[in-house]
Amino acid sequence: MSSIIEDLITRKIFNNRGEETIEVDVVTQSGFGRVSAPAGKSRGKAEVVSYPKGGVDQALKKIDDLIAPEIVGLNSDFQEEIDSTLHEIDGTNDFKIIGGNTAFAISLANAEAAANSHGLLLFQFLGGNTATTLPYPLGNVISGGQHTRGKTPDIQEYLVLPYGAETFLEAATANAQIHKVLGEILRKKSSSFNGGKSDEGAWIANIGNLEALEVMCDACEEVANELSFECGFGIDLAASSLWREKEKKYVYTREGKKRDSGNQLEYLLDLIENYHLSYVEDPFHEEDFESFAELTEKTKNCLICGDDLFTTNNERLAHGIELNAGNSIIIKVNQIGTLTDALETIENANRNGFINIVSHRSGDTCSWHITHLSMAFRCPIIKTGVVEGARIAKINELIRIEHFLGNRATMADLTVF
Repeated sequence: MSSIIEDLITRKIFNNRGEETIEVDVVTQSGFGRVSAPAGKSRGKAEVVSYPKGGVDQALKKIDDLIAPEIVGLNSDFQEEIDSTLHEIDGTNDFKIIGGNTAFAISLANAEAAANSHGLLLFQFLGGNTATTLPYPLGNVISGGQHTRGKTPDIQEYLVLPYGAETFLEAATANAQIHKVLGEILRKKSSSFNGGKSDEGAWIANIGNLEALEVMCDACEEVANELSFECGFGIDLAASSLWREKEKKYVYTREGKKRDSGNQLEYLLDLIENYHLSYVEDPFHEEDFESFAELTEKTKNCLICGDDLFTTNNERLAHGIELNAGNSIIIKVNQIGTLTDALETIENANRNGFINIVSHRSGDTCSWHITHLSMAFRCPIIKTGVVEGARIAKINELIRIEHFLGNRATMADLTVF
């Protein structure tokens, strides 16, 4: 079988928000790969540029004019060469010429095409025969912040993490049940609750920050008791969206409060202690490595995770490692552009005891490829929602993988809790 690339086929499609995005097919002599690019709403300043000027249409044109002539004829087995070629064609450090989403779609579609050329599933091709460990699903069940409009919590995401489950199917079941129970609690709690959901399928409700944590406690406890395993939960503050640089304060509109960095630290320590949070993402703005480090030092049995802080960028991660800023990192390949770039960051995190969390974007498609990356690179957690269609595509793919592996399948080690 041959893995030589014969063609790149591109098209414009739509993500779950109805926004235009790019989809790329990589065709080899013996295989095929197809990947579409997601889009984030809460984006870190250090992320690569999603598309060149002119958007998706210009990206498609650049593939035809600049990229395809250089990529066709290469061997898809050599991922680093493909990704290096994309960097050489672009010539910038942030993919502003061809677009990070363009690079992402081509890079990942190439990996799938190579796997397909060898008759392997993507996670097998990238991770080998020992890639048999499934991640725990981290899912957003109540939305606030930039993911909503109107009277909702200031905190952007309230997330469930069923780290006591013995199988992925059990874990996915727990998340879905917690989501359902929360809907019932919110319906009883407020006559104005109409079952509205965010882009990620999480509930939108007229409740405050602490009220949301209270109902999370109730729902997780109810489902944990029913299923007889621990269901933890946490929050994503997306703190850069709360930070006001001129005031040097985090502005909580719903609460009517402003907190400086010291107040923010005290607030978070209280939340972690009082609600036994298992996970806190982006608790400070994207340049405040020092506060991340202080929070990490003062907490136990809780993942302090950087998304906007690190943007899957190995240099930023290296700085965070030096300062002990956090203990976990969100991995979004399209933040950095190519699979090779993301893998460099993942490996650095592993070497230094950081937990890698492969993640979707809020504006996502039904591409399931991040599930295979979480398997191949042995990431113990995957952040991929609970019930919305683009998330279900990923949840169901992991259920299929678990079924495919049979008794070889194991769950990741999350003894941090």
